[in-house]
Amino acid sequence: MPKINELIEKLCHDGVKYIKLGDYIKVLRGKRITTRDIVEDGEYPVYHGGIVPIGNYNRQNRKANTTMIINVGASAGSVGYSDVDFWSSDGCFCLEQTKLYNNRFLYYLISTFENQLKSKVRKAGIPTLDNKIVENLILPVPPMEVQDEIVRILDDFTLLSAELSAELSAELKARKQQYDYYKQMIFDNITTDNIKHITDIALVKARVGWQRLTKSEYLSSGDYYLITGTDFTSDGNINFDSCVYVTKERYDMDKNIQVHKDDILITKDGTLGKVAILKDEPTKETTLNSGVFRIKILNEKEVYPKYLYHFFTSKYFKDFVESVKTGSTIPHLTQQGLVTLNIPIPSLDEQI
Repeated sequence: MPKINELIEKLCHDGVKYIKLGDYIKVLRGKRITTRDIVEDGEYPVYHGGIVPIGNYNRQNRKANTTMIINVGASAGSVGYSDVDFWSSDGCFCLEQTKLYNNRFLYYLISTFENQLKSKVRKAGIPTLDNKIVENLILPVPPMEVQDEIVRILDDFTLLSAELSAELSAELKARKQQYDYYKQMIFDNITTDNIKHITDIALVKARVGWQRLTKSEYLSSGDYYLITGTDFTSDGNINFDSCVYVTKERYDMDKNIQVHKDDILITKDGTLGKVAILKDEPTKETTLNSGVFRIKILNEKEVYPKYLYHFFTSKYFKDFVESVKTGSTIPHLTQQGLVTLNIPIPSLDEQI
């Protein structure tokens, strides 16, 4: 750090020049290839709608040490970097290499705009980032010596961070296994004759077929949130920042799937059985798409919402989902299957 401070004082005492990205750097569009073109032993990784390669190809259209920005799909706005030659498909913008920047510095610099880029993604239909958003970014251009030293420092931190992340991931995995073990032991030791059918204690609802929304009906802004399966977080919450919106007419269509505090949500398509609980009242009126169940407790003097949430995240419920799911290619948890669930209900004090 002393060296970078010295360089800044020596070379940037009058500040640095700022540029609009699009005036100096081309935002290169990729070229689509089909799944038939993907080859297992291909020499070059293929990037499309994410910063993880979707496969390999025998040709490349981008040089190593290139910064990329994902422009379509759930990862739109994410910033990545490849240190090898690769193929950029049409779901991935690439920034032309330029003598203005150390390639690695440009990646670190653009990464600081990632949240801004994600906030500009159009969410109606397929999430899309327009190239003009990238071209309009305003960037500093420090002297190359300063860039090189910043890269050296950040690369060292990146390496250290990766080592610490590996250690932390192993520790978190062990802690989760421990948590799951004790949670299961608690449910194993529940002694009660009070076994309730799920429909006796809760309203179980999802958007019915004739109400199903098409992606063209998803809005990028508005007054009515629409929760989909992609909005669930790993810690049992809903990421409302990622939600799309719907019209008032669609929100009003079914009162039973309007979401409120203490409701429990469960995914019913694709990745089955993801669970979230609404700990607070949503800041906007909120409804569900057809891939999510709403579980509303009928009597909170009988059932504590968080007890039911923990039951739904237990091995009991995961095993139940496996036993009633339908479909092989795309699994489904049907309402007919879910409403066969029986749940042990101890006293309210024991639940709490």
